[in-house]
Amino acid sequence: MPLWLKTVTKKIQSIRGTHDILPGSVELWQRVERTVHELFALYGYAEIRTPIFEDTELFARSIGAETDIVRKEMYTLTDTKGKQFSLRPEGTASVVRSYIEHSLYHDKAAKKLYYIGPMFRRERPQKGRYRQFHQIGAEVLGSDHPAVEAEVVEMLERFFSRLNLGGLRLLINSVGCVKCRPAYLKRLREDLAKKQAGLCPECRHRSQSNALRVFDCKVDSCQLVIDQLPSIVDHICKDCRQHFEKFEHYLDFLPHSKTMTCRREPRLVRGLDYYVRTAFEIVSDALGPTQNALVGGGRYDGLSEMVGGPPAKGFGFALGMERLILLLSGQEDMRSRYKAPAPDLFLAYVEELYLEKSLKLAQELRGKGVFAYVDFENRSLKAQTRLAHRLQARYLCVVGEDEIEKGKFFLKRMEDGEQSLLSREDIATHVVL
Repeated sequence: MPLWLKTVTKKIQSIRGTHDILPGSVELWQRVERTVHELFALYGYAEIRTPIFEDTELFARSIGAETDIVRKEMYTLTDTKGKQFSLRPEGTASVVRSYIEHSLYHDKAAKKLYYIGPMFRRERPQKGRYRQFHQIGAEVLGSDHPAVEAEVVEMLERFFSRLNLGGLRLLINSVGCVKCRPAYLKRLREDLAKKQAGLCPECRHRSQSNALRVFDCKVDSCQLVIDQLPSIVDHICKDCRQHFEKFEHYLDFLPHSKTMTCRREPRLVRGLDYYVRTAFEIVSDALGPTQNALVGGGRYDGLSEMVGGPPAKGFGFALGMERLILLLSGQEDMRSRYKAPAPDLFLAYVEELYLEKSLKLAQELRGKGVFAYVDFENRSLKAQTRLAHRLQARYLCVVGEDEIEKGKFFLKRMEDGEQSLLSREDIATHVVL
């Protein structure tokens, strides 16, 4: 007996926090991606693909060394020369790095870019949240006009509408700028210092290192403290206030949306250091009361300078693919419309002698756009017919001596058993109708 048969080996499974996207599910992912490619192009966005790992310093500078992402969640490795790299935890920093490195700002026009791809964070896995997850993101670099922000919201609303997704809420706020936010943060830290007893251990650390992140906490005891904290929108400067009011004005230009409602959310902040002024989220109550954010984004005017580039105004968002798929998978029409493709025609041969004839016929049909399926296991005709049913083939065609000699083939429609006698040349036309 071979040694490998005697050895009991442990079954290798996927790493915790990752997941396989299987046939039957991947078709819905592909539908979402096609919608992105088609729709975003109408708004002037071009796709960009950046590496999945970058210099660790890129994320430390842009996201913030004291953020939870950089302190606890990044996957970082060191090469043989001692250089540190990190798997990207988000997409914006990589896009801005590429924008600078390849001088995409030289034509002076605002650059619109989008991406689709995996991100990595070491978080506690839960429904809709993984350690390798996927995001759709879009960035506008080179303009600080509030109308740009409203146009991004319009594009997202149209995107969700094309996917027949409704019941969404758009939450908007201003998080100030480098001029007015420091004074607010000083006031916020002072207030938090007086309320340490009511904060969870994580928020006690955040209250000094990254005070705005306290607003993101979902712990019940912290919610009582958050309700008593000063609102940032009450402390922004005149320029930030005017910018936000213009953003709201341009939002009013949008057609009335059946997909999502909009309201100010004075407690809404963004946890990354590079955000200024407009911040927004799109949430769905169907995802639950806490982890309900589907899209998060905002303005990041100083990010290019943070990573060594020229001044460049920026605005963008990231959308969680897993959460979007979770919502779409709950819709009956989506489950029925997007599933693994079924064969147009199953070619069943009466004996192995006619396998080659079936393969030749399949080649001809595929050249005419027909999904033709041939089984290679030399099963009986009855077993091949059962397989055709399991694969949900639309038609069954038997290939044997009579069919080959006469050039005439019976096609059976699997749905109702209706049969048609067709010439070899007419099969493709009949099947694709």
